[in-house]
Amino acid sequence: MQIAFFKARRNLLAAAVIGVFGVFGVVPVSAQGQSPVAETAYPLLTQSPIATLSASATSQVEQDTVRVTLSTQVDDASREKVSANLDRVLESVLKQARAEGRVKASSGNYRVWPVHADDGKIKGWQGRADILIESSDFSVASVLAGQLSDRMGISNLYFFVSTAAREATEAALLDQAAKAFVQRAQSTAKAFGYHGFRIKELALDGGGADYAPMPRMMLAGAAEKTSPRLKGALKTLRFLCVGRCICCPKVNE
Repeated sequence: MQIAFFKARRNLLAAAVIGVFGVFGVVPVSAQGQSPVAETAYPLLTQSPIATLSASATSQVEQDTVRVTLSTQVDDASREKVSANLDRVLESVLKQARAEGRVKASSGNYRVWPVHADDGKIKGWQGRADILIESSDFSVASVLAGQLSDRMGISNLYFFVSTAAREATEAALLDQAAKAFVQRAQSTAKAFGYHGFRIKELALDGGGADYAPMPRMMLAGAAEKTSPRLKGALKTLRFLCVGRCICCPKVNE
């Protein structure tokens, strides 16, 4: 799924770049060399200077999705009993969480380990298991987490920008950054007495949406058997265009 997403995102960015630069009449030049058309239109292109430029665009987006980590830990004299107790809790919690259609529920980490006495012998076993619930409806996630807290407590909360919101924002930022790059390249060429420019190399970098951990004070309250108040913060997304442009003289120069 992630591979398909990045391929789709790459295709979207490529199409947007072609559209933006096409509007300005800018034709990229291959990094390996100029095309015959470029050499004919600009006979002195190979002698022209190359400018390295960058332009960016930023926007603040609300973190509209929350992921709640629920955890439970048990101990017993035998490994089999620890595993059985964990499995029983996981089955119960997952069944109830998945019954709520507005959240995604999945199992997380699962670990069972021995407890050793001072003489090195095993005196018991402990185990820990996690369940992840994810939703864009904070009130639903909050109520559900409170209902499940009698079996699994909240061990972590973090917020992030959803894929749909990030893609929409990055598409707009790409357009803004590309137009700013074109304007900067044109201004640079004219400032040094050249007629225009041609793009030799271009690199694009869209800032991802990092997860935001919940503040400790809020998380401490969430650990109690209540429904925690959930609210995402603002995330700054940034799109950067970096490229090398050839300054082009007039054709008759």
